[in-house]
Amino acid sequence: MTNEQILQALHAYGPVHLKAVMFDMDGVLYDSMKNHAVSWHETMLHFGFKNFPLEEAYMHEGRTGAGTINIVSQRERGHDATPEEVAEIYAYKAELFNRCPKAEPMQGAYELLQKVKASGITPMIVTGSGQKTLLGRLNTHFPDIFRPELMVTAFDVKMGKPNPEPYLMGMQKYARYQGGTFSPSNFIVVENAPLGVQAAVAAGVFTIAVNTGPLPDEALLSQGANLLFPSMQSLCDHWEQLLPLFTQ
Repeated sequence: MTNEQILQALHAYGPVHLKAVMFDMDGVLYDSMKNHAVSWHETMLHFGFKNFPLEEAYMHEGRTGAGTINIVSQRERGHDATPEEVAEIYAYKAELFNRCPKAEPMQGAYELLQKVKASGITPMIVTGSGQKTLLGRLNTHFPDIFRPELMVTAFDVKMGKPNPEPYLMGMQKYARYQGGTFSPSNFIVVENAPLGVQAAVAAGVFTIAVNTGPLPDEALLSQGANLLFPSMQSLCDHWEQLLPLFTQ
């Protein structure tokens, strides 16, 4: 990533006066998306849905569980699942996910988080995940990084990604925590999913995509990502290059 490319992206967006970075979790901080993909694929087969390839899970990443279930139900049955079906299907998926090998932190993620915090920038979590086991591991793998009051999870939102609600809520939580008024130009988002990029862009936030999964780069760029890196390690390696341009 060259300075010219970064400056072009900033010119297209406008100035960023960075105060906080909002990180997605699955596929950004944890290499957990393959577990989600396998769990969703096997769950859909178990409940009689025949057409849910592994890759589709990456396209739905960030969506609420109910939203994913109803998209598939509408496609294959022509109607939404009942609330009882949604609860049963999602509980089964969560059980399968919890049986998977524990997801490891993404290479470069903790180093990047430490750099962000050392820069005087606040790291935040904005995730569509409702997996309590994964959420509970944050302080183990990323000690002294995140504060509970600066986290947005599936338990907080009604709409979920691609709706901008999670990132709008993240900005609101930051404003309450710090006191005062802040604008989208005081934040950046780090996302790995098309729906997450779409949500962040809709919230008006400068969005950095990290392509940590099997999707083509265009799946992220077409949703409006301002910059794209091939991995969290690559973003970490470029942080010192990015920071001065975000804090001018």
